[in-house]
Amino acid sequence: MPALSTRAPARATLAVMTAAGIEQRDDADAIARGLERFRAVRRSLEEAVLPLATSLDGRRFTFQASLHGLELQLGGYVVIEQGERSEFGQVLDLSLEHASGTELDLPSDDPGSLGLKTGVTLRLARGEGAVIEGDGAPFHDAILRPATAEEVRAWTGRLRRKAVLDVGELALAPGVPCGLDAGGFDRHTFLCGQSGSGKTYSLGVVLERLLLSTGLRIIVLDPNSDFARIASVRDGTDPATADAYRAATASIAVHSAQATGEHRLRIRLGEIGAATQAALLRLDPIADADEHAELTRLLEEGRMPTAEDVEASDRPGARALQQRAHNLGITELGVWAREQPGSTLAALHDESNRGVVVDLGSLPTPEEQSLVAEAVLGELWRRREERRPVLLVIDEAHNVCPAAPENPILALATEHAVRIAAEGRKFGLYMLVSTQRPQKVHENVITQCDNLLLMRLNSAADARFAQSVFSFVPPRLVDQAPAFRLGEALVAGKLSPNPSLLRFGSRISEEGGSDIPATWAGGG
Repeated sequence: MPALSTRAPARATLAVMTAAGIEQRDDADAIARGLERFRAVRRSLEEAVLPLATSLDGRRFTFQASLHGLELQLGGYVVIEQGERSEFGQVLDLSLEHASGTELDLPSDDPGSLGLKTGVTLRLARGEGAVIEGDGAPFHDAILRPATAEEVRAWTGRLRRKAVLDVGELALAPGVPCGLDAGGFDRHTFLCGQSGSGKTYSLGVVLERLLLSTGLRIIVLDPNSDFARIASVRDGTDPATADAYRAATASIAVHSAQATGEHRLRIRLGEIGAATQAALLRLDPIADADEHAELTRLLEEGRMPTAEDVEASDRPGARALQQRAHNLGITELGVWAREQPGSTLAALHDESNRGVVVDLGSLPTPEEQSLVAEAVLGELWRRREERRPVLLVIDEAHNVCPAAPENPILALATEHAVRIAAEGRKFGLYMLVSTQRPQKVHENVITQCDNLLLMRLNSAADARFAQSVFSFVPPRLVDQAPAFRLGEALVAGKLSPNPSLLRFGSRISEEGGSDIPATWAGGG
């Protein structure tokens, strides 16, 4: 029987496979060309989208714009034009949106090839904004364009208030000064930014401008000694500015534990309230009745118990109170004035002082720092009826009025801070609270703040917290906080009626405190 031949069927199979492969490659090429044409048409359509704005009330507007060559920026300023009419606005929300719509037939160039029929989804920029200067009338399909630096400068000039603090420049209009309304500091202010954001440096800029441009007295609780040299002018400062600043800070008193004479940080027992003394001695008026009664007697005399007092006294609580004070080390605290005249608390009300920096960082123990902070807050509150306007600056506020006080002294300090935040304004007590972590500061202090200075915050939880507390600030602007560069901030509230992104300028005074040198990184 002759053998069966397989060569012919193999050739036929190979021919079919080759033809199929060519057909597949042709189909793939056709699809690729179709996709390329599709993308080209979509880009052409997207580029043709006009930057149009619509407002139903003349105050807020919505807009669309092309993503290609997009010049609009979140927080940036815009000009809205419709015929002869022109308005000035600010972008408060900006996001990517996919807009589905037109169906297009995209025929192939190849005869016999199928055309592509598809729905095109366009990628657009959409957003919202506020009209900050205009006639208040509605508009539709008005052309939107970025404002030039000159136009922004002209607008800020028209907006100029009587007392403006030039703290830097607008981040989205370089070269245009950013002025804070000095009168806005009659509302409480919250400044927050993580370590490395430039928070302390920027706080110094604000305080310097307040000293230069206003007559507001300033009291600073300074846990890190950052403002101990606030009256010292930096080398290289413009001579005219330096002279003006020296004159403005000539009566600034810096009270430090390392100082001598009248500027030594010290307090007297008789200046401190009974509740503070009892908390310092950890006394309960019921459980420690005899000792508490003895403390009350001594407070009336303005002194702490001594060994001589104990020997000379037949009162039952005297010896126990002396032993308690000795065991707790209270009588040995270096913050007591003892035989030295004057005190830091008295300096707070000295009219010859333009301001007082209480250098808490110079004190050796956290207990003394908390005691002095509580004493200052308590003193300001007790003498509130004098109604002397003063800006109370609490730097690193999580150490002074924490959300969860860890001891009775901090609890009292927090109570006083909460009272001042809630009721202080009517007595002329204005607060500027600064911290790295907003959630660590007592909420009843933060929620009373009507001004916000927000610097870089990497923590998503802190950013969400800031959004929830400062609901008057557009949330998309707060969302930008993680992307802020060194010295950049968002300011909102009475300080800046329109939320502004700013870049702080240079300091005039020398910075106190210092970072630990990182020589270890180089193996040195």
